[in-house]
Amino acid sequence: MPSAKRFFTPEQIKLASYAKALSHPVRIYIMDFLAVNTDKCCYSGDMADNLPIARSTLSAHLKELKRAGLIQGEINPPYIKYCINRQNWEEAKLMLKNFFER
Repeated sequence: MPSAKRFFTPEQIKLASYAKALSHPVRIYIMDFLAVNTDKCCYSGDMADNLPIARSTLSAHLKELKRAGLIQGEINPPYIKYCINRQNWEEAKLMLKNFFER
């Protein structure tokens, strides 16, 4: 049996990574929140004030989005500022559009 990594295309693996990162309502909220605030990055505390979840839970969701490359963070202790990674976000939108149009 072939290795899974050799069976799937790099595009399929990347699309799955983006889809996984977007597979939770909190992460969809975060991407919406950051998309509306396109002129600036946002501190995680600003998002935490608007969500009914613990800051540690928010941090885990931010980490998942960052791991997929959809957001990027700038650390200025004790604050972390996040914004959308525009290049990867545009790629994810295009990949999802192409996938759903098949």
